Amino acid sequence: MPSHDRVRPPLSRRGFLTAGTAAALALAPGPAWAGPRPFGRYGSPTARLTPKTLYVHPAGRGDFTSVQAAVTAASGGGWTLVVAPGTYRETVAVDATRTDMTWIGAGDEPRAVVIVYDNAAGTPRPGGGTYGTTGSATTLVQADGFTAHRITFANDWLRADHPGVSGTQAVAIKVQGDRSAFHHCRFLGHQDTLYADSMALGVFARQYFAHCYAEGDVDFVFGRGTAVFEHCHFRTLTRTDLSSAPYGFVFAPSTAGANPRGYLVTRSRVTGEAPDGYYKLARPWVPSSDPTAHPSLTVRDTHLGPGIDAVAPYANMSDSFPWQAQRFAEYRNTGPGAVVTVPENRPRLSAAEAESHTRVAYLGDWRPYERP
Repeated sequence: MPSHDRVRPPLSRRGFLTAGTAAALALAPGPAWAGPRPFGRYGSPTARLTPKTLYVHPAGRGDFTSVQAAVTAASGGGWTLVVAPGTYRETVAVDATRTDMTWIGAGDEPRAVVIVYDNAAGTPRPGGGTYGTTGSATTLVQADGFTAHRITFANDWLRADHPGVSGTQAVAIKVQGDRSAFHHCRFLGHQDTLYADSMALGVFARQYFAHCYAEGDVDFVFGRGTAVFEHCHFRTLTRTDLSSAPYGFVFAPSTAGANPRGYLVTRSRVTGEAPDGYYKLARPWVPSSDPTAHPSLTVRDTHLGPGIDAVAPYANMSDSFPWQAQRFAEYRNTGPGAVVTVPENRPRLSAAEAESHTRVAYLGDWRPYERP
């Protein structure tokens, strides 16, 4: 996603991680299991849940000390990784062959298990060049059927630490697989935090995020996936490097023109620590690789806090693709950011139209919201 040129005043990494930046980028998790059961109720290497369950522990009490090592060992489909509390500073990639994989954070809450790294789009790559937006991802999931429970995915790259880098996109996770589900997870970063995408232009990957938390500033939920966000919390961050609005944009969908559905946000909330009206709810992303994209976003039954610009909640990323020509809509939202003051700036669904903007309509016969 496009980068801002201005940088924030110097702030040490330690100062940043301990400051009250939504508290969620303070990545230090709670203490690891101190007793004899570091994986809680999820078994152990000597008492596996199933033969295809692997255990990750940062101090060596599992099968592996890194998440990537466990993923590499889990060839084929149907594996479960149980990850003990701790901070795993590494990049992780789940390729398309490792289908139907499940990651379980063994802590009581998602902040107990943190997978974090600090590459950005403009970070020099060993051997030459830079990582680019996709390459900056701390975690990359390309396999179908991926599920994660109670895990924090983070990218703690900071503009202030790298004033000479213009590519400030820093992805916490890029998800491309179909039937990808995240329950009680956190996604932490600044620009381009959560990349909900697909493997190819003609592939309509379905993704489901339930009771999750995502934070950032510029386009921090973006991509062309067919994604449902239910009971989620989106938090906008303040920016001391900018003196005027807008600070950023919550959503930047790039839905393929042939895809009838993009992002659905339902029964969620948007809060923030920036001044009132300093954030836009969304802007459409029509990437150069797909000039026929027709971005789609529906926000319904959601509380929009005062940080959202109620007068003009949408903006253009490019004047060649105005937001008014895209598929943006709202329905029964509440809060100061949802107040309709300029009707033409708030496209709204009728009750009849809203019946086709539900999790069932978006996800079809895949029902990750039902308990097995």
